[in-house]
Amino acid sequence: MATAAQWIEGARPRTLPNAIAPVLVGTGAAASIDGAVWWKAVLCLLLSLSLIIGVNYANDYSDGIRGTDDERVGPLRLVGSKLASPAAVRNAAIGCLALGAVIGLVLTATSAWWLLLVGAACLAGAWFYTGGRNPYGYSGFGEIAVFVFFGLVAVLGTQYVQAGKVDWAGLVCAIAVGSFSSAVLVTNNLRDIPTDSVSGKTTLAVRLGDSRTRTLHLALIMIPYAATLTLAARTPWALAGLVALPLAIKANEPVRTGKNGPGLIPALAGTGLALLVWSIATGAALAIG
Repeated sequence: MATAAQWIEGARPRTLPNAIAPVLVGTGAAASIDGAVWWKAVLCLLLSLSLIIGVNYANDYSDGIRGTDDERVGPLRLVGSKLASPAAVRNAAIGCLALGAVIGLVLTATSAWWLLLVGAACLAGAWFYTGGRNPYGYSGFGEIAVFVFFGLVAVLGTQYVQAGKVDWAGLVCAIAVGSFSSAVLVTNNLRDIPTDSVSGKTTLAVRLGDSRTRTLHLALIMIPYAATLTLAARTPWALAGLVALPLAIKANEPVRTGKNGPGLIPALAGTGLALLVWSIATGAALAIG
């Protein structure tokens, strides 16, 4: 039976910046048009955390029962390592996603009815990433889904439920966060190319191959800094986002220098850290600017 510490590790806490970042910059974007509402920001954060932990457990369950995680290089997987039963992990995923659905209903009730459709799409995207008969994560669409759900939807949704509208600054932030979040997944999938190729998991990294995947990682983590320069048109304080540039360069170093397997784990953590620092700096800059 898995311990509490193993359940926490199975939730993949290193991915949590992907959930926190869009709420930070989405709230900053809302504040920049005088629309920030603190309690809605808190609910958005709880919703985002519930969804990402839910999708992590759902992936653990689905990959585990398929045998994809039998030869795991990266972080602990509960089902693949046989520390927890598939049913227990599945129920944990459903519980987290259900909590997110409840929070989403509260935000919908205080915002707009059509957000129900967005929420349904988010839940479906979370489950069918690796679940179901034809998981889209096994066909190379994972990075696109991350860009859409943890970039466009999460940032613009956070801005909309608080301010009642979105604007160009929110869209720029959404593109930046989506690029960072996609870079995290690219790093993960780059590390797993050898095992995914054998197990039949055709990720974008498997399709592109090692060299082009490394180039993609660099391109994705540079997009947010182009966004920083664009956001300076809203407020010069947005240039504070450049403070995260050294972190992004450091995160790319293992990718750039050809590291493989466990050698890419620092790139995974570093990309998440660069995302979080950029989002803190940018969200604060938009709020005060």
